[in-house]
Amino acid sequence: MSAPASSEPGPAATFPAGMAALAARYHGFLIDQWGVLHDGTSPYPGAVACLERLRAAGRKVIVLSNSGRRGDENEAIMARLGFGRHLYDHLVSAGDDARDALLRRDEPAYRDLGERCFLMARPGEEHLADALGLKPAADIDTADFILNISMDSETQSVEGWSTVLKHAAVRKLPMVCGNPDRHRVHADGRLHEAPGQIAFVYETMGGTVHYHGKPHARVYRTCMRLLRLEPRQVLAIGDSLEHDVAGAATAGIDAAFIAGGIHRADLHWLPGGDVEASGCMALFARTGCFPRYCLPRFEWVENARRDDSA
Repeated sequence: MSAPASSEPGPAATFPAGMAALAARYHGFLIDQWGVLHDGTSPYPGAVACLERLRAAGRKVIVLSNSGRRGDENEAIMARLGFGRHLYDHLVSAGDDARDALLRRDEPAYRDLGERCFLMARPGEEHLADALGLKPAADIDTADFILNISMDSETQSVEGWSTVLKHAAVRKLPMVCGNPDRHRVHADGRLHEAPGQIAFVYETMGGTVHYHGKPHARVYRTCMRLLRLEPRQVLAIGDSLEHDVAGAATAGIDAAFIAGGIHRADLHWLPGGDVEASGCMALFARTGCFPRYCLPRFEWVENARRDDSA
């Protein structure tokens, strides 16, 4: 299935300078990883300090990632980048959400899925399908379904998978997508293809895709169980309108959009590092995704420069 409908227009977004203005309003935070906390190579300036301030204020934090990797692997990446385990309560990944569904087999889409799995994964990450009771399929002609879980944008591409996808579409094989991101921000600032783009192209061929992660409801149900808070007490923070903001609407929680992530090039930036509010509001209208707040970056910033709507 494709992504759910985008959120309906709500109150005009406000533009606080940083998280200091929001920390007292919410008790729990769902924070995206790539594009908000780090770029895969380095933490963004102020991100570690901002998490430290949230934790010092007694706030609950879940890092909610569309990564196909396991939670423990994402935790190791976070640690290497300076995000200690004390800075968040849980790390929930789209990949773990997909693996949980495959293990449980208690949802209609999975009960008759079969066991022979054709894996689409980054070289060296074949272990992401381990311990699921699956039988690896050497080629698409012997598979019952596709598990699309990770992608090396340097050596793999949608074009490279096109022949396999065409054969799968003819056979009407379902695909399980454990990372719905269509693109990710690389450290060089360019957008690289991600597994969700493979899934999107497969859908255009007539294929059926079962998505996991943001903006789909299952992963938010997991997060809310872990937080043990009411939706009104939780704020989602992310840089993707399609995933983070639309997903927050699906879950009935407020969203803060980080303008300096995947949509950075779509916006106009002012001297001093602020993002132009009118450009953000135009982007929200074009995409149909309307966050409650918009911040340039995930940083604390004690003294608000502005808190106005466009």
